[in-house]
Amino acid sequence: MDIFMTIAEGKIREAMRSGEFDNLPNKGKPLNLDDTAHIPADLRAAYTILKNAGVLPEEMELKKEIMSLQKMIDSCHGEERGLLQRKLTGKILKFDMLMEKRTLNYALGSYKSKIYNKLTGY
Repeated sequence: MDIFMTIAEGKIREAMRSGEFDNLPNKGKPLNLDDTAHIPADLRAAYTILKNAGVLPEEMELKKEIMSLQKMIDSCHGEERGLLQRKLTGKILKFDMLMEKRTLNYALGSYKSKIYNKLTGY
């Protein structure tokens, strides 16, 4: 830990002991944090604007379609099931190609596994 972190930690502990944090608004309530930790800092503003506008990034839209198709496949039979399976395969391929292309982008290259894990839930 560097000297600045040590000083900051000491100041925080001192403030806690003196009760300076006791009367803060929303004390004891969970924080409503927007989970943008997996997004590079230079892209966070763009993602926030898109989110506020109700627009999903392309990879999230594809993931949503993939999950929807999987649910439909699970509930149908016969020829329709085969058609949906082909659509699902196409969406998965498109998603994988999009994610592979993103690794070429310097800003997202180091975050590939984190983003992929977030999207797939693994």
